[in-house]
Amino acid sequence: MEGPLFVDDPVDVQLAPMEHLIRIEHIGIAVKDLSAAEELYTKLLGEPPYKREAVESEGVITSFFRTGPNKIELLESTRPDGPIAKAIEKRGEGIHHIAFEVADIRAEMERLKAEGFTLLNAEPKRGADNKLVCFVHPKSAGGVLVELCQEIR
Repeated sequence: MEGPLFVDDPVDVQLAPMEHLIRIEHIGIAVKDLSAAEELYTKLLGEPPYKREAVESEGVITSFFRTGPNKIELLESTRPDGPIAKAIEKRGEGIHHIAFEVADIRAEMERLKAEGFTLLNAEPKRGADNKLVCFVHPKSAGGVLVELCQEIR
């Protein structure tokens, strides 16, 4: 066999440029008690969160942790009828969504619609951590809620 079977640091591997989903930007985790979850993830990851932010339009308070090149976003609902509260009621606490960084969110939304995916947003909206976001319906994405996010410039 030629070449290594495993790569020690996959972040340093140079792959062909991706025109669509650049990388996993973060994994969103729905929690009932943000303070308790922050304590748990601080112990787990060995570092405290770097940011806490309210997103009024979604009815959540978020808390972000860095782990290598990726992030973990904890989400606590601020209202009983909010999307995170409903998700926890239906499925319990745990992974809520996976977010992908994109260079051009509007172009990516158009591409995904053309591919037959159902978007939950007609237009990108302001999300946490200085991002424009759009969600892809889990029924059209193999049962996974997918978030597209683009840095606001």
